[in-house]
Amino acid sequence: MKRSVFWTAVCLSAAWTLPAAAQLSDDTVKIGVATDLSSLYADINGMGTVLAAQMAIDDFGGTILGKKIEIVYGDIQNKPDVAASLAGRWYSEEKVDMIMGAGASSSSIAIENVAGEKKKLFLAPDPGSSDITGKFCNPYTVHWVYDTGALANVTGSAIVKDGGKDWYFIVADYAFGYALQRDASDVVTKAGGKIVGEVKHPINTSDFSSFLLQAQASKAQVIALANAGGDTVNTIKQAAEFGIVKGGQKLAALLAFVSDVHSLGLERAQGLRLTEAFYWDLNDKTRAFSKRFGEKYRGKMPTMSQAGYYSATLAYLNAIKAVGTDNPEKVMAYLKSEKWDDPLFGKSYIRADGRKMHDMYLFEVKTPAESKGPWDYYKLIATVPAEQAFRPMDPGACKMIAKN
Repeated sequence: MKRSVFWTAVCLSAAWTLPAAAQLSDDTVKIGVATDLSSLYADINGMGTVLAAQMAIDDFGGTILGKKIEIVYGDIQNKPDVAASLAGRWYSEEKVDMIMGAGASSSSIAIENVAGEKKKLFLAPDPGSSDITGKFCNPYTVHWVYDTGALANVTGSAIVKDGGKDWYFIVADYAFGYALQRDASDVVTKAGGKIVGEVKHPINTSDFSSFLLQAQASKAQVIALANAGGDTVNTIKQAAEFGIVKGGQKLAALLAFVSDVHSLGLERAQGLRLTEAFYWDLNDKTRAFSKRFGEKYRGKMPTMSQAGYYSATLAYLNAIKAVGTDNPEKVMAYLKSEKWDDPLFGKSYIRADGRKMHDMYLFEVKTPAESKGPWDYYKLIATVPAEQAFRPMDPGACKMIAKN
């Protein structure tokens, strides 16, 4: 079996010795990818998540403990009821052992709740709400890539430090938007800034004119976008039409992906500061993975969410191999007991509340003149250690965390 680079340190310590009686439920390991395949987050997630998970399975060797690894996928349409129904069917009827996903925070929280009820694993590479490891936490969920707390801490702090004191929020009207606005507002006010107003918009909106006019009229120094994907792209495009940045106000894209910058083009996106957990051109490992990904995905570079599906799949399979079973409790216990050098996210560990910890990065989007070619979009401004980027466990109010 091909040995992954994932647990290099563990391998060297001989932790790969298998238990005498390896056990897999249904004689297979079945992984479900629940994601947005058709809506505003399809560029961020989409079939790229399925590809990334399959790449991890292939890199692992294609089988585990002598048995096959299967992958299924489905479109949750960013709807909580669709996500919950899919998860229930997968866990109960189709014998899926672990689900990854699931697009919007609201649909992810819906699957998280089902995972807790069914006592099955849910690894969440793409949602943002920090409530996933806060008030909604459970023993079967890991929040894998980023969250609203980290986005607020890294981007928000940097903008306030640069003089952006007065903030106005344009907020996606669902769980993710609320959490991002809340977490960013906390960071801004603690840093000495002021929130001067807000406006909420429905998810997957095409016309942002009324929301942008309200933000423009506020005279706030910073117009903060607490939305994502197609909504962020459309907001920035229409803000340019209104001349908002030329008029002296700054746009803060609190969550933006390399695919968003690609859609916008450097002429529109140049100068944006944003926080990511992964960038394809960060180091030799990210470049090697991204080159293989791009060859299979029409030349597109992976987003941090897509990279998260690769990372989470590989982690899950290596945990099963180490403990010799796909029993959810034993696999989760192993995942939370280890520190490892993740091939795409660097030094990592999982906290007791289910938050995967790794460094985060503050980037600035290059000017067209600075870019050396396709997808060369970011310049690194700062590397923020995990413990500084993500909030401590106590403020999250996770019920699993014992209070002293």
